[in-house]
Amino acid sequence: MPLKTKRWNDPIEPDDGFRLLVTRYRPRGVSKADETWNEWRPELGPPRELHAAVYMETASPIPWPQYRRHYLQEQQKNAALIAELARRVAVGETITLLCSSACVRESRCHRSILRELIEGEVEKYKTLERSVNLSPLPHKSWIAKIVL
Repeated sequence: MPLKTKRWNDPIEPDDGFRLLVTRYRPRGVSKADETWNEWRPELGPPRELHAAVYMETASPIPWPQYRRHYLQEQQKNAALIAELARRVAVGETITLLCSSACVRESRCHRSILRELIEGEVEKYKTLERSVNLSPLPHKSWIAKIVL
């Protein structure tokens, strides 16, 4: 599946495709000329309060399952955007989700949850494809025409 995750400052690779920054905050000190992403969607990052509950200096950060639950709940309002990203992946476009340079543990990063959400939507497209008995997704333009 052409969906990848990285940190925004990881080296750009030829197979990264469309690089989407999914952080609530834009990286500081990075000029427009030095941006390593094609687009920034701050709404796909955790809300400020959730970000603060995990990454700021607090006595006890919230546990991962609680963070995950809050992030998933927050992303319900971005369902159309997530579905659009899934549609793009389903037709073969490679998208790389980019997070903070400080986020070294992908398994404890919102980008891994976002990836799951997008992959879940891609599976819906695959199920739709199987139900209408068409050839493999990457070669079909019919999905690209679905209005979400």
